[in-house]
Amino acid sequence: MKFDLTINGEARQVDVPEDMPLLWVLRDVVGLTGTKFGCGIAQCGACTVHLDGEAIRSCVTPVSAVGAGAITTIEAVGGTPEGRKVQDAWLTLEVVQCGYCQSGQIMSATALLKATPKPTDADIDDAMAGNICRCGTYPRIRAAIKTAAEA
Repeated sequence: MKFDLTINGEARQVDVPEDMPLLWVLRDVVGLTGTKFGCGIAQCGACTVHLDGEAIRSCVTPVSAVGAGAITTIEAVGGTPEGRKVQDAWLTLEVVQCGYCQSGQIMSATALLKATPKPTDADIDDAMAGNICRCGTYPRIRAAIKTAAEA
């Protein structure tokens, strides 16, 4: 089935099964590999992308559910004011250890700052819940979000 998608501001047409997860459309069909596969059941956050500015788990979102929504991936999030601040803070505070989960972490943090420019610790906890970092960089992630919010 053919779907007209807007990915990172660019119109794309894909011919895929309607139940194909958006993650596989992005990675295998479109070739945007910054979004990662983690668990496949929306529990780890590695596959987080934005749909109309909201953080979603692309591993469980069928392409047919996207509709006319605008998809933003890690490849383009730095083009937004919040995304640029988050990426700069991540680099300044050297958040990344292995890096596998970080695209999802950055996407969730960016959505948080767009919705809540001055988040409290509780806001950060709520927004980042379900983004798992096996390296345990949570204190640096929290510090980077606060740094981005102050920028």
